Amino acid sequence: MGAPPDGLPIYRVLTGPDDEKFCRRVSEALALGYRLHEGPAATFDGEHVILAQALLWPGQ
Repeated sequence: MGAPPDGLPIYRVLTGPDDEKFCRRVSEALALGYRLHEGPAATFDGEHVILAQALLWPGQ
């Protein structure tokens, strides 16, 4: 599949509140060809659930 597009790194971690925007960012990375690396990590900041999702470019 080659290298990730637009000079993106082969390993990425997306973080943010558990909302539609975060889900769209993960979905966009998947549409580019990234694959999930394990499940998301979650924490609570006293107000919101915050997620982190690692992604890997295939073949790495």
